[in-house]
Amino acid sequence: MAVKRGFFLIIGLCSLVLGLIGIVLPLLPTVPFILLAAFCFSRSNDRLHHWLVNHPWFAEGIRQWQSNRALSRPLKKKAMLMSVLSFGVSIAIVPIVWVKMMLLCMMLFLVFFLWRIPELE
Repeated sequence: MAVKRGFFLIIGLCSLVLGLIGIVLPLLPTVPFILLAAFCFSRSNDRLHHWLVNHPWFAEGIRQWQSNRALSRPLKKKAMLMSVLSFGVSIAIVPIVWVKMMLLCMMLFLVFFLWRIPELE
């Protein structure tokens, strides 16, 4: 049992770090990593789980996803807008054309993924 909790704790911490890095790096999606961290913390560490689900940046989205497997329209719009802005800056800065195209494809994939998430009524 302790090994299982330790495994979930390590995966949760790694996911949290990747999610936090994803806030500023457009190549890493924030939302899936934060949701994975919440899942792992719920099975390993009550204190970290409580901190994450009550954190002002993440609480609303985590609660919506956990209770309804959906997100509110404003939260989805915010996620899509921030993704487009973040990728847009990266595309504008990068001088290599094939990297720009790759970033554009990744941005379109991410926006499509976010668009497909069900919305709360």
